[in-house]
Amino acid sequence: MSEDSKIFIIKTTANQEKSVSLALSRVAKKEKLDIRAILSPEELKGYVLVEAPEAGLVDSAIQTIPHARSMIKGNSSIAEVEHFLKPKPVVTGIKEGTIIEVTSGPFKGERARVKRVDEGHEEITVELFDAVVPIPITIRGDTVRVLKKEDEV
Repeated sequence: MSEDSKIFIIKTTANQEKSVSLALSRVAKKEKLDIRAILSPEELKGYVLVEAPEAGLVDSAIQTIPHARSMIKGNSSIAEVEHFLKPKPVVTGIKEGTIIEVTSGPFKGERARVKRVDEGHEEITVELFDAVVPIPITIRGDTVRVLKKEDEV
């Protein structure tokens, strides 16, 4: 991000963040506007982040875009939004003792209890409930669905 760039926040209709982002991108290309980046993070419902040198540029660009409600006064710095730019590990929120269901692979549909979480490799070690002998197996964190967190068990 260059010295003259700022992050502006556009308020949108809920669940229309992607369509506002795409429309803003088309407007910026068509009118050759100096909009440098557009971001609509999943966890930030109802808002789109835009990198541009000045507020007037963004404000005029959103006037014709459906579902773009308004621009929030002021601006943000890259430091305030950089946590949206880093990918979250797929095992975030999974702890030892959590009850999960395997969603793919040879154990698809099986329920299990998490025994160990390896965030570095994004893997979890589980023990299947229906196994005759409880053998720990290691599977990828993106192939499971959390059924019950350990504090609910």
